[in-house]
Amino acid sequence: MADTSAKQWWKDAVCYQIYPASFKDSNGDGLGDIPGILSKVDYLKDLGIDIVWVSPMYTSSRRRFDSPQVDMGYDISDYEKVYAPYGTVKDMEALIAACHERGMKLILDLVVNHTSDQHAWFKESRSAKDNPKRDWYIWKPPRYAEDGTRLPPTNWRSYFSGSTWEYDEHTAEYFLHLFAKEQPDLNWEKPETRKAIYDSAMRFWLDKGVDGFRVDVVNMYSKGVGFKDAPIVDSRFYEQPAWLYYANGPRMHEFLREMNEQVLNKYDAVTVGELPHTPDPDKVLDYVGAGDKQLSMVFQFDIVDIGQGKDHKYHLEEWRLPLLKGIVAKWQQFIDGTDGWTTVFCENHDQGRSVSRFASDHPSHRAHSAKMLSMMLCALTGTLFVYQGQEIGMINVPRSWPIDAYRDIESVNFYKTMAAESRNDPAELEYVMRSLQVLGRDNARLPMQWDGSAHAGFTDREEGAWMRVHDAYQEINVARQVQAGEESVLGFWKKMIRFRKEHRDVLVHGVFEGFGMEDENTFVFGKKGAGGEKVAVALNFTADEHEVELPGYGGLQFVVGSYGDAGEAERGAQGRVRKLRPWEGRLYLGRCEGSPGPRTS
Repeated sequence: MADTSAKQWWKDAVCYQIYPASFKDSNGDGLGDIPGILSKVDYLKDLGIDIVWVSPMYTSSRRRFDSPQVDMGYDISDYEKVYAPYGTVKDMEALIAACHERGMKLILDLVVNHTSDQHAWFKESRSAKDNPKRDWYIWKPPRYAEDGTRLPPTNWRSYFSGSTWEYDEHTAEYFLHLFAKEQPDLNWEKPETRKAIYDSAMRFWLDKGVDGFRVDVVNMYSKGVGFKDAPIVDSRFYEQPAWLYYANGPRMHEFLREMNEQVLNKYDAVTVGELPHTPDPDKVLDYVGAGDKQLSMVFQFDIVDIGQGKDHKYHLEEWRLPLLKGIVAKWQQFIDGTDGWTTVFCENHDQGRSVSRFASDHPSHRAHSAKMLSMMLCALTGTLFVYQGQEIGMINVPRSWPIDAYRDIESVNFYKTMAAESRNDPAELEYVMRSLQVLGRDNARLPMQWDGSAHAGFTDREEGAWMRVHDAYQEINVARQVQAGEESVLGFWKKMIRFRKEHRDVLVHGVFEGFGMEDENTFVFGKKGAGGEKVAVALNFTADEHEVELPGYGGLQFVVGSYGDAGEAERGAQGRVRKLRPWEGRLYLGRCEGSPGPRTS
């Protein structure tokens, strides 16, 4: 296949995701804001960031201090305005300019599967059945049981618990909402709706210099026309998961091609789509093939879904290292021989912290764990995404925190649902809290830990931040790690990002090869670049020492270690065998006698 995208600027980039409410408060109201982000632009540049991704900062008409908006900005009432506690459009223009002045790009969240029920479009749609905007959203009449009980149009379960359908007394019909009832789904079947989305949600910001979008639930716009009941997989509830009917629908690719033709191609804008419920690599390639002009790349969620239940996210499941290794290999290799591209990440605003989930957040191991994970990510092919706080090794909330400390609508609703179902059974609720402590979205939304002062330097509000600061902020914070230099987690991230860019041919674009994939303690993989470089990476995913065997590439030399550069000689054994300390990562560099040949991408 012809190489149509080899020189795209975003392929070599490192992107940093910012969650506005929790990044930096500049005005003492306890909530993060755009001027706070602006004050830290030089920090991001020093880290080695190329793209700044700002999560939703748009207007939402609902405001509660303890839980800003209904779904933290994903309930948008006006795409062309900034949520007042975060700042103004002028503040965003200043942030865009500041990033560009430093050679960085800026992208925004594109949230166009749904709006807030306070959006002017929905208010019109809701006002009457004959309103011109009625079919800009998805409305259906009720159905009735044999005894006359009114039922929603389908048994679909919302991501935030309960039905995806909300009954509207005024017009006696239900509207669809895959998420909160305050987030009605837009009807992409209507050309007028799509045109309004392109103008208001996209062109408005692209004309201000935004460089692209992270596209929220990008495969859910096309619901088809047949609304069927979902299969029953959890008999305790009427509502059932129904993604097989609303994800990857029949017109999805048509809609994305149109979005590119009418908007994105005119701005050289990058897109990274959130693509849940799509485990088949061939289906993913349908979205990211450069020749088809749909999405630049996507987030594939197999890694961050590890440990989640099959029927419900918060049903914890045990897992072993070969599962993670197999997933890494799958999504590293699926673009080989194609014109597609991939992403590298293991944290975002919807997931627990990677150190707590995939390694160890015990005080004696967390720094080594964070460095080891940094080495793995920085050595993988694709565009690298780092979530705020990941670069200092932030960890999940303590197990001691009660449900009252949680703010996320998904977590709180799940707790309430299970409390009602179990009649407040203590054992069941203890399990629920354990699940939330591992997988809950609040883990990623705690305020950024800037220093050891009150409220972690996030805010100077006497009462503290909108959400509780982590108990360990005095041990894990930016200022302390800056002072510690290269030995800190932050220092190691800076070093690995620099190394990744210096060796981009093999690390960003190289061909992946896994070794000993059934080993349950260690992960060894190799990379070969088209220019002849080769890399071997050895990672220990346990708190014990383990020997590993390096690939037989020949000529490998130790260059980076998560314990520091000293001690290579005494860690050696016979031939290619090396002994790794707890949660240690080691990287070796050499030259290939024969290159693997260039990718088509």
